[in-house]
Amino acid sequence: MAEPERRIAADNRRARHDYFLDEKYEAGIQLQGTEVKSLRSGRANLADAHAGEREGEIWLYNAYIPEYAGGNRFNHEPRRPRKLLLHKREISKLIGSIKRGGYTLIPLSIYFNQRGMAKVEVALARGKKMHDKRASEKERDWKREQGRVMRDRG
Repeated sequence: MAEPERRIAADNRRARHDYFLDEKYEAGIQLQGTEVKSLRSGRANLADAHAGEREGEIWLYNAYIPEYAGGNRFNHEPRRPRKLLLHKREISKLIGSIKRGGYTLIPLSIYFNQRGMAKVEVALARGKKMHDKRASEKERDWKREQGRVMRDRG
């Protein structure tokens, strides 16, 4: 099945290095008008961002969406908490995993879907230890070397 077209506004490449990613979810995000315009310029940053539970809802914290250059006095605050829009069953499952399972909810990317709606891809993640990171790097290097050998031989 083909992946629907996405226009990536922000990507958290560091998350795949620092965490074991288990389940991924697509969530809507509640934005102000100037935030949408700023996201379309593609300068957002998810490096230090995480999601968490507040009052029975899931919120995105510390995601940096810069102020819109053409905005006026109603411009948004760059690092304000933003509500993530999920189904009630998904919210209860995520809250349970965060509280009981020792998971963290990490945003992987913010993108615009085919209809032009801003979406956030979040994942339940467990932190990697230093030796896990080294093992992942070693495996990635070995896969790359395997590809080179197979390409040269065949």
